[in-house]
Amino acid sequence: MRSPGPAVSTHIVLHEDKQYYPSAQSVYGPGVEIVVQEEDTQMLSEPIVKPAAGDTAAPRAGASSLVDDAGLPETHFNKHFLVDMLSMPDMIRNVAVVGHLHHGKTTLVDMLVAQTHDIDLDLRSTTRYTDTHPIERARELSIKASPMSLVLPDLRGKSYAINVLDTPGHVNFYDETAAAIQVSDGALLVIDAVEGVMLGTEKIIRELVQQRITITVMISKIDRLITELRLPPKDAYVKFAHILTQVNQLISHYSGGDDSLRVSPELGNVCFSSGTLGFSFTLESFATVYSDLHGGSIDAAAFAKRLWGNVYYDSATRRFSPKPARFDMPRTFVQFILEPLYKIVTQVVAEDTASLRQTLNEIGVSIKPAHYRMDVGPLLRLIMSLFLGDVSGIVSMLVRHVPSPVRGGPAKSAVLFTGSQDSPVAEAMAQCDPAGMLVMQVVKLYPNADASSFDAFARVLSGTVRVGQNVRVLGEQYSPDYTEDAVVTPVTGLWVYESRYRIPVGQASAGAWILLGGVDASITKTATIVDGSRRFLASLQEDDLHICRPLRHFNHSIVKVAIEPLHPAELPKMLDGLRKISKTYPLSFTRVEESGEHTLFGTGELYLDCIMHDLRQMFAAIEIKVSDPLVTFNETVINVSAIRCTTESLNKKNKLTVIAEPLDEGLAADIEEGRLSSKWSSDDVSKFLQDKYHWDVLAAGNVWAFGPENVGPNLFINDTLPSEVDANRLLSARDHIVQGFQWGAKEGPLCDEPMRNTKFRLQDAILADDPISRNAGQIIPASRRVCYAAFLTATPRLMEPVYLVEIVVPFAARSAIYGLLGERRGHIISELPLPGSTQYLLKAHIPVMDSFGFETDLRVNTQGAAFCLQLFDHWRVVPGNPLDETQNVLPLEVATATQLARDFMIKTRRRKGLSEDASIGKYFDDPETLQIVKEFL
Repeated sequence: MRSPGPAVSTHIVLHEDKQYYPSAQSVYGPGVEIVVQEEDTQMLSEPIVKPAAGDTAAPRAGASSLVDDAGLPETHFNKHFLVDMLSMPDMIRNVAVVGHLHHGKTTLVDMLVAQTHDIDLDLRSTTRYTDTHPIERARELSIKASPMSLVLPDLRGKSYAINVLDTPGHVNFYDETAAAIQVSDGALLVIDAVEGVMLGTEKIIRELVQQRITITVMISKIDRLITELRLPPKDAYVKFAHILTQVNQLISHYSGGDDSLRVSPELGNVCFSSGTLGFSFTLESFATVYSDLHGGSIDAAAFAKRLWGNVYYDSATRRFSPKPARFDMPRTFVQFILEPLYKIVTQVVAEDTASLRQTLNEIGVSIKPAHYRMDVGPLLRLIMSLFLGDVSGIVSMLVRHVPSPVRGGPAKSAVLFTGSQDSPVAEAMAQCDPAGMLVMQVVKLYPNADASSFDAFARVLSGTVRVGQNVRVLGEQYSPDYTEDAVVTPVTGLWVYESRYRIPVGQASAGAWILLGGVDASITKTATIVDGSRRFLASLQEDDLHICRPLRHFNHSIVKVAIEPLHPAELPKMLDGLRKISKTYPLSFTRVEESGEHTLFGTGELYLDCIMHDLRQMFAAIEIKVSDPLVTFNETVINVSAIRCTTESLNKKNKLTVIAEPLDEGLAADIEEGRLSSKWSSDDVSKFLQDKYHWDVLAAGNVWAFGPENVGPNLFINDTLPSEVDANRLLSARDHIVQGFQWGAKEGPLCDEPMRNTKFRLQDAILADDPISRNAGQIIPASRRVCYAAFLTATPRLMEPVYLVEIVVPFAARSAIYGLLGERRGHIISELPLPGSTQYLLKAHIPVMDSFGFETDLRVNTQGAAFCLQLFDHWRVVPGNPLDETQNVLPLEVATATQLARDFMIKTRRRKGLSEDASIGKYFDDPETLQIVKEFL
């Protein structure tokens, strides 16, 4: 008989009342309190998974701050050792690898990487390890500064943490070089042994000297002297000496004759290398080779000092002397260094296996028998890399001559910190103490893998930063008077950046280079980072906290293109992409014209080409239409205003009288190069103008403003007399008058371009009695109008940028260059042969407006034999009067010399959506005065 089953309920249960799962009370039991929350109460800024306490606390003694090294490339050094060494500032050397285009900087870094990483070396090509951008790989041209942190031993076998930044050599990307110099204590200046000191080399030396960066020199590609130019060893020595003489002359010129900055091989701050053959040496490292071959019987240090200069070795007497015993006796550098190198190269090229085998035995190099059957190039590279491939000589040079962050702290603080050197912040930077207050400077932003955000590359100047720590990010506009440009944010990640990979760490100390995550939201170009706690701010006085100086660029954004999305609905994507472009390209910026057109500015054609590639492929991922390249102009005057120009405010209760005139010759350059600054006190500015330009005391002591943006090459001077003007009222309106001047200097009356080289004198000011009638809304527009009126009556002119072009060309192809320059309003300024080669070095000036496509035409007309680089040099006045209405500018016709200025002005105004001509009448209130002005013009 079947047993009865469980009773089945026949009650009707609604769907929402059905219970499919057991209740929480029945699962956890009666002793557990059950809380149900239907809304997330956690702050968005708080991470879901908080960092472990060990990540934010100081590590215990002997513990590494390396988080995880899984999945990272194999290296010959222990990554824990690297991270620990980066916490000891005395063991760090921060070095920028700088130099002219294609002089061997990236190849040098490849040599350092090859000695520290397990990578497959191709004896027939270079690795270009730090070229990670798609454009860099395709064009074999660096466009971004790429850091590497390596552990390398010196000649004694002692290891150091060597931070190197591989920088671009193309002049368009010197903004990246400026960022590298900012975070470095020393520079390794790479110079091609054949080309010598070029335009880029000269510009970089100037910047290094002005920023007090220690200079060491590497003469690269010395194999070219042997295989290409086939110079005898004695001539090769003369070539090296000539290059170093040029370098020392430039250093002496820019340093005011400071002999302590001299570079020379016997001083140990010059090395030699060949990236193609994979070897490098200093005098000391080569002397060490001789010492090792002779069982240590030779004093390497003493021998090295005798390997450069007019020193000769007499093998008969076994003595060194400053004079040769015979007329054909070679110098020691030739005898002991160049001749052995030439001998090896000659035997390899001649395929003299027997002699080569004997030579290799003498120098202690052993290769397999099969290697002798290799092609000449790979075999030569293999032998030279085994003979002199060790980079310990370079490391010893850097360790000895580049100051550590501790030793270089005072100089770095003096150059970077914009506040008083007596403040606690400056003192902490000078001491470079890992236990001090946190101070960092961000100089670059690197996009992450999906280009949605950026990680900030910074140098820790003082203190220690930890993952999860709240920091205060100070923007470039921050000052004690303007504290709004500051944001408190947590650090979400820290990495040691190795260009192709990252080493995650829990903290970074003073002296280190570090990549920070989570701090990029408020950063546009550079930033200063300090502790974000309130206790830190409470420990400082009101005027103690200043920012580190923004990047000091030695190039200008003078080329522009107008852009718009192919599909108008994608405009928001383009704008977001432009914001990201501004973060990753330091000298790029965007301007929106009155017509609504977006204009993108850059340093040159290649620079803008790279920007457009990244904008289309990475940051916006849309199709974009681009105009032909254009240039930015400046507006200036060449005479004093014809009359005193007076303008009333809108309420007719205020009158300002101003005249305009050109600045003294050279004063604009002094302002732009920092020899005269608006940040100086009034007394310092007055003294400078009186001493150098012989200004009278009244004018020199009443400089109200520099403009535009308080840094430009224009001045506004209060030239009123206290007996004629109410001084108190004038002082109350000073800020408004200066704002009107700044507005006018930024957007001139001719074509809305910045003014340049112009001085405005305030002659009279009649101001209303009540403050409401002389408020900003009345004074600022009146000040701008009167500046425009004075400007237009002082014979206004347009100024255009001019490139300095450096051309390397064979002698036979020089004639084609003269014709090309003549067609583009250019001219040759110097023509010299490159010493020791068949090439000529030509320097020329060419207007940027006519330079577009010049490089392509140059290569076509010389069958690819000529190569050029173009760098902004100066501004010059455009021929013609832009206000001359008798000059008819016709479409599709080439403008004559007298029509150029008006042609440029009208076309620029049309593109910006302005009226056809610059109207003078709207800046004058008195009809009689206007008539006089029109008759004069």
